[in-house]
Amino acid sequence: MKHLLILGMMTLMIGGQAYTQTEQKEQSKKPKEMEQITAKGYTTFKVGDNVTMYKVTFKNQYKMNVAGHLFIPKNLDQSKKYSAIVVGHPMGAVKEQSANVYAANMAERGFVTLSVDLSFWGESQGEPRNAVAPDIYSEDFSAAVDFLGTRPFVDRNRIGIIGICGSGSFVISAAKIDPRMKAIATVSMYDMGAANRNALNHSLTLEQRKKIQEKAAKQRYQ
Repeated sequence: MKHLLILGMMTLMIGGQAYTQTEQKEQSKKPKEMEQITAKGYTTFKVGDNVTMYKVTFKNQYKMNVAGHLFIPKNLDQSKKYSAIVVGHPMGAVKEQSANVYAANMAERGFVTLSVDLSFWGESQGEPRNAVAPDIYSEDFSAAVDFLGTRPFVDRNRIGIIGICGSGSFVISAAKIDPRMKAIATVSMYDMGAANRNALNHSLTLEQRKKIQEKAAKQRYQ
């Protein structure tokens, strides 16, 4: 009986240790929510010495990881609450390009800023890569507001959005259904929907558009 008891205890200990190791491995696979980084290696421009940069990851409602760069002024008193801005990149771009330029500059002016990779682009999740899914893009901006609004130093009533080029149209779509976005600004806004429907200068005829739709429909079988 004594031997059976010892054997049982050893089995429990070994099983518990294996479970702990498995848990630790799973945890190590998960991306860190916030990780301080330096601008070198992530930007092609100088980020002011008065700004701290973080690599961040958060989920959208589709349970996809959205990647971003968070810029925080170094003199920010984290016991207080500040205005924040989400910055979206142009269509086909990534956060390390113009989105980071605007985010870093606004952070130097005292805002907490977050540049994001839209789903299917850059470091964010989404398959197939480079897919065009405007409804999910809009959700990404709402998810970015979720992330900022759950930081203790961000004022939930003062969160704005900057959309660059194609993101200009996506942020407007997001703001239509998310009243937490209090201010919207666009830079060289481009209406991606109209561009795909009509082409430049409305040069696409109805017949040409139908042929494009037929090709796209056939691609689904492949």
